Amino acid sequence: MSSGYAPAPGAVARTGRGFALLGAVQVVLILAITMLSPALPAIQHDLGLSGAQLTLVSAAYGLSFSGLLMLGGRLADLMGRRRALVAGAAVFGLASAAAGLGPGFAFLLGGRFVQGVGAALAAPAAMSLVRSLYPEEARHARALAVWGGLAGFGATAGMLLSGTVSTWVSWRWSFVVPVAVSLLAVAAARRVLPAGPDPVRVRLDVPGAVLVTAGLTVMSYGLVEAGERPWGAGVVWGPITAGVLLLAAFVAVELRVSHPLVPLGFLARRHRATALWAVFIGSAGMSTIFFLLSLYFQEVRNASPLLTSAAFLPFSAAQVVTGMLAGRLIGRFGGRAVTVGGLLVSAAGLVLIGQLGADSAYAGTLLAGLIVFPVGIACVFSGSTVVAVEDVEDERSGLAGGVVNTAMEVGPTVGLAVLVSLATAHASSLRDAGEGIGSATSSGYAFALLIAAAAFAASAVVSAVLLRSPRGARGARSGGGSASAGAETVHSEVPPEAVVGAARSGGV
Repeated sequence: MSSGYAPAPGAVARTGRGFALLGAVQVVLILAITMLSPALPAIQHDLGLSGAQLTLVSAAYGLSFSGLLMLGGRLADLMGRRRALVAGAAVFGLASAAAGLGPGFAFLLGGRFVQGVGAALAAPAAMSLVRSLYPEEARHARALAVWGGLAGFGATAGMLLSGTVSTWVSWRWSFVVPVAVSLLAVAAARRVLPAGPDPVRVRLDVPGAVLVTAGLTVMSYGLVEAGERPWGAGVVWGPITAGVLLLAAFVAVELRVSHPLVPLGFLARRHRATALWAVFIGSAGMSTIFFLLSLYFQEVRNASPLLTSAAFLPFSAAQVVTGMLAGRLIGRFGGRAVTVGGLLVSAAGLVLIGQLGADSAYAGTLLAGLIVFPVGIACVFSGSTVVAVEDVEDERSGLAGGVVNTAMEVGPTVGLAVLVSLATAHASSLRDAGEGIGSATSSGYAFALLIAAAAFAASAVVSAVLLRSPRGARGARSGGGSASAGAETVHSEVPPEAVVGAARSGGV
């Protein structure tokens, strides 16, 4: 409920600096996912890598990041949020330096993998510290709306950074930004960030942590290989099958232990599961656009890495502007409505981009799609982040951050595996029918993007049904709080008395 609390000007300035630091960390952790994409041909040439080695370099960060996020989120609750952030940032920064300075493949691959380890610890801690900075519910909801848009901006910034740096100097300089932000986080955290609540005094669910980490990592590896090989190949279906079995074992363990790593009831809430799906499909769609259009511009249109990065500038601008307005949109319409609307707008953007051909003009439907889609996806990330953490107890904020980030990291792996396979198969059938390589490749990309558009539209319809306010709930707007504020235009969909009762009984 709104407390009427008005923080002192000095406290406001300190809080602003703290949020800026956390935001910079979040942006650079996501930036690291895409920062090598336009530079992959240059990396392959400089280090003499095979296609398989290049794939491993590209995937290593995402494999460790996504696989360890659940554990990282729980560790943030167990060891303390600020301490976890500093530790994760230190590991991330050191690994970034090793990857950028290393003489060969082993250093680059190992550095990228350890980068993901540090990111998996830092990302959930950073998100949970937002609650420590903004304990008052309405301000926390607005901060989360901004936070949700940072991931998309980070991914776009990574593409722009990589293309620019690899063109003007060397791809190795891309690692300067992660190192610099990590140093800043380690040096400034104690001055501008609260420590957060006392660490949770429960035993770590070690079997659950091992199973979920192994399951996500092994399954993701199989999905990465699916982008290069047929789904019937042993290196594809073997890891995927093993990953599914490990995750099934994880579920069985979580149902039996007294202090599970991830309480399954936490994920079973209808609004949370729907919001996590929106994060998942949103990140899958955005990564697919980056991947396919990067190939389209460079392989079909013969653009340089710099021009390829420049082509995404309108995308970045639209995303930033929408992110700045997201808090107001959620304050007026609620996180649930903004999420559904964002999915619909994103679907329209994918339809526009899906009209591309080998000779398509950039200043046409392609440019329109590169403006429309980021508007929608910024709304998806902002709205779904707010909805996903509705009614989360403070001591589970790290877990919530880990779950949201896991959805964001697994989405691109699954999305690329499925959509790239569809694009490749469609293009191959057209080439077999006698169509030229450029035309067939473009048509394959367009086909995959239109399938993605259909998935977004269907998700919007289903989300509109599942995110409806419960009958009898007070208010129709979501503020993302556990006992929402009524005076500052952000309202909870759960009556405060119900939330208090759930908290007392140990529920989320």
